[in-house]
Amino acid sequence: MDLCKIYSIDEDEKAISALEIILPRDLADGFVNNKRESYKFKFQKIFDQESKQDSIFDIIAKPVAESVLAGYNGTIFAYGQTGSGKTFTITGGAERYSDRGIIPRTLSYIFEQLQKDSRKMYTTHISYLEIYNECGYDLLDPRHEASSLEDLPKVTILEDPDQNIHLKNLSLQQAATEEEALNLLFLGDTNRMIAETPMNQASTRSHCIFTVHISSKEPGSAIVRRAKLHLVDLAGSERVAKTGVGGQLLTEAKYINLSLHYLEQVIIALAEKHRSHIPYRNSMMTSVLRDSLGGNCMTTMIATLSLEKRNIDESISTCRFAQRVALIKNEAVLNEEIDPRLIIGRLKKEIQELKDELAIVTGEQRTQQLSQMELDNLEEQITSFLEDQDPESRLELGSDMRKIHHCFQFLKKLLSERKVPEKHETKDQEGEMPLKEEEYRKLRDILRQRDNEINILVNMLKKEKKKVQDIYSSHSMSRGGTRQSLSPTPVYGGPEDSLKPSMSSISKHTMTVATWILGLVFVAGKQERKKRCHWDARRLLKFLSVIMPIVLQSRTTNRF
Repeated sequence: MDLCKIYSIDEDEKAISALEIILPRDLADGFVNNKRESYKFKFQKIFDQESKQDSIFDIIAKPVAESVLAGYNGTIFAYGQTGSGKTFTITGGAERYSDRGIIPRTLSYIFEQLQKDSRKMYTTHISYLEIYNECGYDLLDPRHEASSLEDLPKVTILEDPDQNIHLKNLSLQQAATEEEALNLLFLGDTNRMIAETPMNQASTRSHCIFTVHISSKEPGSAIVRRAKLHLVDLAGSERVAKTGVGGQLLTEAKYINLSLHYLEQVIIALAEKHRSHIPYRNSMMTSVLRDSLGGNCMTTMIATLSLEKRNIDESISTCRFAQRVALIKNEAVLNEEIDPRLIIGRLKKEIQELKDELAIVTGEQRTQQLSQMELDNLEEQITSFLEDQDPESRLELGSDMRKIHHCFQFLKKLLSERKVPEKHETKDQEGEMPLKEEEYRKLRDILRQRDNEINILVNMLKKEKKKVQDIYSSHSMSRGGTRQSLSPTPVYGGPEDSLKPSMSSISKHTMTVATWILGLVFVAGKQERKKRCHWDARRLLKFLSVIMPIVLQSRTTNRF
């Protein structure tokens, strides 16, 4: 019979797709209900067998991945009959690159967005959980491939007082790039339990939950956003009467169907408004997916159907289950919290400050000396504090007086070391060191000695002046009494001739003394200016008043 007469898709104006399953009476006997011929179900989107993997990702997975990057939890899980295409939709095929499933495409999209956003710091971790026969195993355990499942540590569920689920023995592997994340996915897929059944040649015999943990933080902010994305590939339900399996496959089928039955119970309980108890603890899968089912999460379900006529009853059951899931209302909130490390550091600092205040109040004394390591650390702390340009930086020494004393000693040492170069710079600039008190005393003594010498010379000049005046006056008197006539021509051999040599010698002697005194005054003045002393102007005037008449007298005498 043509499949189009059994399945029909109707797209209405409100973008809500409807799937109708038609059962003619000749086919109804032995299937579901021979009194009903049509089953109609409404979904947000229906994909036929011609749909591509990229369109499924863009419509289903991409909005959930964007919400996870914004800080909200997200879950995408596939549910359906075995062999209906759940694993191909979630993981993808290995033959062609275009057959990539939701998980590799989501990883590629997430890391692409992380590289574009440079305003925040992101860290990404991957975990891969397998639930096989109601026991949890870590698919990323390096011993998984080499050991049997019985030898591996089992993942156990722990619950805190706030009813948050924690998984013991489940590793979180950090992935900094898309390549690292895809390698972890490939490692986990190779460790999955796969077996051949009459319904599927490579049937996954376990539920697998691939989780991406993303934390983001802005530089300088204490607020951290943490979000997780569950990508769940559920094992397919199967009817043992149809498959006819036995042994280990039968045991696996019983556990798979039992866990899916508990999942359906949780879905039904959540759909009822006045239901007070939700049986999450009935199975490990429902306990792990507690947030995804009616909690803090944005959940999307993918229902896969088989197009074979003999699987119509399982397809109708899958559609009914999907519509029950659509009735669940989750309350997704932004997962923001203060960085626990900052909180711990702040509390430790507050405790230490309180201890310091208590030690100051009680007057506790510490007599033990600081170790060399403590002294070195303290000096490094002081040096970094002095080099810090932040005006609000503080030097935390506590109430330990030993550290406070050592801090002042170290600061004094640094200050003295900085003053020594300043003194050397002053010497280089001025060319001489500042004078000391002893040098000032020596200069004063030299100045007094020079004053005494000048006084002695002045007295000598006065005596010479008097002698010259006496000689000049006696010569004038003798000349006035004996001269009888004026003659312009000098007569040699007379009294004038006898006086000229003495006058010339006196003038030369006087000029020599005056020149020596002027040189002495000049040298003394230069030395005093060099030593930053002031020359006495009165002494200089006194000297000039004595020496000038002698010079003038010597010039007058030379005219004769």
